[in-house]
Amino acid sequence: MGLVFAALAVVAGLVGLVFGADRFVLGASSLARRMGVSPLLVGMLVVGLGTSAPEMLVSATAALDGSGGIAMGNAVGSNITNIALVLGVSALIKPISLHREVVRREMPVVLVITLVAGALLWDLYLGPFDGAVLVTVLVLFLIRAIRSGRAASEEDEVGEPSMGYGRAGLWLGVGLVLLVGSSRGVVWGASSIASALGVSDLIVGLTVVAVGTSLPELAASVAAAIRDEHAMAIGNVLGSNAFNLLAVLPFPAFIDPGEVERALLFRDYAVMLGLTVLLMLFSIAVRERGRINRVEGGVFAALYVGYVTLLVFSAVRAG
Repeated sequence: MGLVFAALAVVAGLVGLVFGADRFVLGASSLARRMGVSPLLVGMLVVGLGTSAPEMLVSATAALDGSGGIAMGNAVGSNITNIALVLGVSALIKPISLHREVVRREMPVVLVITLVAGALLWDLYLGPFDGAVLVTVLVLFLIRAIRSGRAASEEDEVGEPSMGYGRAGLWLGVGLVLLVGSSRGVVWGASSIASALGVSDLIVGLTVVAVGTSLPELAASVAAAIRDEHAMAIGNVLGSNAFNLLAVLPFPAFIDPGEVERALLFRDYAVMLGLTVLLMLFSIAVRERGRINRVEGGVFAALYVGYVTLLVFSAVRAG
């Protein structure tokens, strides 16, 4: 009976996370557009931060509960999900066009952030010093993103806001409340299921929690691609991946410091790094504009299926 309640908590929590993130992003995006911010900056900071809020809240709650494996697995697993599943599915539905400037300026930054995180995890320990380095890089990333966004806003069309300040602020608050409450249910349910089935916190964080907290990114990117807001779609994934490493990993580093499982570094981080490099290779354009086409989207989706299959086999073998 306990497993039933735990499963219901996970399902209800994921539904709350998706709806809460959608309302949060809707309100935040409208406010940002009213202030004349470029679509890329909206995607990287507003939508990226908003859709990464579930990862942050889930990881903070997991770290407070002593489930550091879920917190770390959530951060890395969400980045894998964002590139392989979110971008893969989005590109399968509709190819995503990319400005050359996005490839030249923004993707290398995300790659550097990924390498910094790997260097901090290399000693198989995540502690306060590592958290301080990540927070410092986060501040630098935000400053750079804001400056780049201001420069880009002079060239890009910002678009019309979908609602007024009052309604946007209301949805922003409602979304945040739903995110906070739902994250608690997801962590409690996922931890209970893992304990009952003998599955490690890391595997649960990499799969169930990572996919659940990446659903807002999936919904936002697919919607942006369908509406031809390609800068926002790719900006959402790049921004979310940066926030997942720089704003999610510090929670277990400060709240629940401890050893990092070897599998997280040599299996999961390696997959995340490989996907990040592959995204750059797919996005390199000879002309002014390139794109991630359906074939490349299919490759990402297939790689995600292969990765999840590997995790399942690892869990079965460990059991």
